[in-house]
Amino acid sequence: MTQWRIIVAVLAGSFMCLGFSARSQAQISPGPLARVHQPYRSPTQCVYCHRLATGSQNLRCLDCHTEIARRLAARLGFHAAVANPQAGGKDCARCHSEHNGENFQLIRWEPSQRDFDHSKTGYVLEGKHAGLACKQCHNPAHIAPAERPNIKVKDLNRTFLGLSRDCIFCHADRHRGQLGRDCARCHTVNDWKNTSQFNHSKTRYPLTGEHARVACQKCHKPEEGNAAVVKYVGLTFDRCLACHTDPHRGVFKASCESCHTTAGWKQVSASNVSARFDHSTTKYPLLGKHVGVRCEACHLGGDFNRPVAFQKCLDCHRSDPHHGQFNARKDGGDCAACHTVEGFKPTTFGVTEHASTAYPLEGRHALVACAKCHFPKGLETFYKIRLTQCKDCHADAHKGQFAGAPVNNRCEACHSVKGFKPSSYTLPQHNTTRFPLTGGHIAVPCVECHKVGVLTAGLPVVPYHFSDPSCTTCHVDPHRGEFAARMKERRADGTPRGCEACHSTASWTEALRFDHSTTSFPLTGSHRAVACMSCHKPPNLEVTMRNVVYSSAPKLCEGCHEDPHAKQFAKDGMNPGCADCHNTARWKPSLFDHETGTDFPLKGAHQSVSCRDCHKLIRDVQNKPVLFYKPTPRDCAACHGANIPEPRKTT
Repeated sequence: MTQWRIIVAVLAGSFMCLGFSARSQAQISPGPLARVHQPYRSPTQCVYCHRLATGSQNLRCLDCHTEIARRLAARLGFHAAVANPQAGGKDCARCHSEHNGENFQLIRWEPSQRDFDHSKTGYVLEGKHAGLACKQCHNPAHIAPAERPNIKVKDLNRTFLGLSRDCIFCHADRHRGQLGRDCARCHTVNDWKNTSQFNHSKTRYPLTGEHARVACQKCHKPEEGNAAVVKYVGLTFDRCLACHTDPHRGVFKASCESCHTTAGWKQVSASNVSARFDHSTTKYPLLGKHVGVRCEACHLGGDFNRPVAFQKCLDCHRSDPHHGQFNARKDGGDCAACHTVEGFKPTTFGVTEHASTAYPLEGRHALVACAKCHFPKGLETFYKIRLTQCKDCHADAHKGQFAGAPVNNRCEACHSVKGFKPSSYTLPQHNTTRFPLTGGHIAVPCVECHKVGVLTAGLPVVPYHFSDPSCTTCHVDPHRGEFAARMKERRADGTPRGCEACHSTASWTEALRFDHSTTSFPLTGSHRAVACMSCHKPPNLEVTMRNVVYSSAPKLCEGCHEDPHAKQFAKDGMNPGCADCHNTARWKPSLFDHETGTDFPLKGAHQSVSCRDCHKLIRDVQNKPVLFYKPTPRDCAACHGANIPEPRKTT
């Protein structure tokens, strides 16, 4: 850690010593940060988000967004459903792309917040919940107290975290704690007042016979002194007289149930011969609908001594309403596998029982009504369905685009029973197609390329097969055909190079594949370090090269450089003749050879004389200082005056 701090300090000091400007910073950063991350825009603060010390490319998003990190670790919520647990913080950038500008929105709803698929969070919105606005549930009042300290957002109106799935966190407990916290035992999200889900047979007082038809409020009345609260617990039900008056006024000392049942007051449990008979003491207690059956229906002719078969439903119910469709089951098609004595309808055969069949119900299929697949035809309803492929029930949303090999219209190749959207089609799968996704294409949302438009010839279907996978199918040529010949060049596989002759999917702005040496103006010497924009100038003072005409760049020195010699070496009055004395390797020192390039060779003491001693600065017609080269006087007196020393004589 100490070593890391030293590195950061050295980097920070280097930036300060170099006097980095905003333009320098822009060259280091891939782009400006979003407004929320602006406090970390300094070049020395990159390490707050990027792990550089270990050489890893992982991002440090989860170091700050700890509430998301905790939910990812617990595999809870939306992020846990879409995040790659192996990618760590690096995976955040798939959806939250940075360095796109201060006004760039880091959070995007796909397709919109209103149409967000809530099932991705692990909590499917059903019934009345499906029509609620987000803020009706996601507001500070409904955030669990234990979750509040874990939420980093100061304004709790802006977070979607912290909600509990318990009903009482949003809804008031109308029963004041009488029935516990699990509201779903009795109620559904479709209708609060519909308590058909409640099974009274699982209470200490199962409702049988006529009791099953008694209105709830007949027994469950408002509490004394509090008319708003219905009393559900603490009721006396150990004897009939707790609710019913004794019409016999105490003449019979035995209990009411000794003679009567809940099937009806006028129906006696046995016969007048045995008024005290209790059927529950037999091998077959009467429950549910059986309680209301007349004794003579089973005990034919009133013969109670004759044995009655009761091991299977079909012993009495001899007409199989399903016409033998379930005879192959291990239980021989016993009715009790799907029905109860409480009634033939509704069936008890649900999602759990369906798992034992050849077609288990999973994902969204678990929510489909039985009648959607088993079309109701009364006693002729067919349950043994042989068609189990997706296309047998669902229309082809892609209009035959995947009818051929290798998919052959198997929807499960891209979708799952959890939902048609989002598709389960992955990047590795896409990389097996004719168009592998690389570079910037990896971050492009599917709908940017696969959308209804011109490519679909007016048909309302999303295209997935493109006859032309070249760049110009999706992208407009910003060069307006200027490089058409280069784009038509063929790769080794015979396909045209297209835009990839110069660019790659990694970055459009960096034309790393363009080789200037293949042009009529190879870059040599100092020209190799010159920015493209210096020669290929944008029109109208633009700051990008989007509208540059590259072929219009000058090829002669004077096209880019001023003549510092004020045309003293001009040829034909136009060509400044730079190449005679200079080259692209360097401007200074000049390559000019005074011996061969002039008729005034430098000899003797002249060899050590500075150029400026003979070639003086003058002012040209624009009053700019220019070294005077032509015409230079050759007479000695022109430089030395009349006092010229005599040459020494040698002996």
